[in-house]
Parts: sequence; C-alpha cells; structure tokens
Amino acid sequence: MEIKLIQGDITGQDVDAVVNAANSSLLGGGGVDGAIHRRGGPEILEECRALRASRYGRGLPTGQAVATTAGRLPARWVIHTVGPVHSASEDRSELLASCYRESLRVADELGAETVAFPAISTGVYGWPMDDGARVALSTVRGTPTSVAEVRFVLFDAAAYAVFERALGEAPPA
Repeated sequence: MEIKLIQGDITGQDVDAVVNAANSSLLGGGGVDGAIHRRGGPEILEECRALRASRYGRGLPTGQAVATTAGRLPARWVIHTVGPVHSASEDRSELLASCYRESLRVADELGAETVAFPAISTGVYGWPMDDGARVALSTVRGTPTSVAEVRFVLFDAAAYAVFERALGEAPPA
C-alpha cells in the first residue's frame, strides 16, 4: 500500500472512498462531517437516515464504520466512522485505531482501491494531532487490506507537518 499526505480539502479528492469523521447520529455536523454533507448533497443524508432507521437507531457506535453513496463528491462512496472524544483520564487510542481498521475493512468490502482519510478526532473531539497522526499511520500500515493507496488529507499546513514528521518516524510495515 502506498501512503500519501495531501494538504487540502478532502471533499475534492478523486478516490474510490472518502472517510468521514462523522458524529454518531450520522446526520451531519461541523468540520469534515459538515463539509462532506454539504458538498456531497442530500443523497448522503438520505442514506444516513435510512441506516439510522434500519440498523443504527441509537447512532453508529464509536470506532465502527459504515458506507453510503458519495452523492456529488468525486468519490464513489463515503465511509462514515465515529472517532472517540479525547480523554486525559482514559486511554481511548484503541477506539481511534478501530476507526481506521474498520474503515479499511469497509473499503475492502466495497472493492475500493483508493481511500482518503481525514485526521479523525483531531478537531472538535480534541485528540492531540501528534498522537492522532501516530495512531493513524501505525494502524493503517499494520492493517491487512487490498486498498492500494491511502491518502491522509490534512486541512492545514500545521496538520500536514505533524503527519509528515510522524510518517518519517514510523517504522516500515
């Protein structure tokens, strides 16, 4: 698998699947979630509502992933995953790692060859970017998958720099 870092807008990525850092309601929100729903259009929300009605009435559990159409995005699918809120008193890194593993599992089920990830939980959920990058990169490298290319799409130069440093420090898979 090839891992690429890109600074930019995840909603513009021409990939098979874009991963959405969703909230458990699956009904859109702020940050990456809101941007994906806005650019992707109402088709994404419609499928999310159907998923809630049929399988996730109480919301998608943290660390799990599920796919919908990508609507008007250049991708084919959106893989929604719910990251954990960072806690200084509890190690929740396994839940964060599960977001990446489960997203790759869903990507494999879909037959996706290219996947774009945001830095899950590092926004309003308060995960420190350096630790989030370490968990993301080590999990993706250590997860068996048929995905050929993983892009980490980082919104700003600071996040990109942190991921670039973590990628350089990470041991090869």
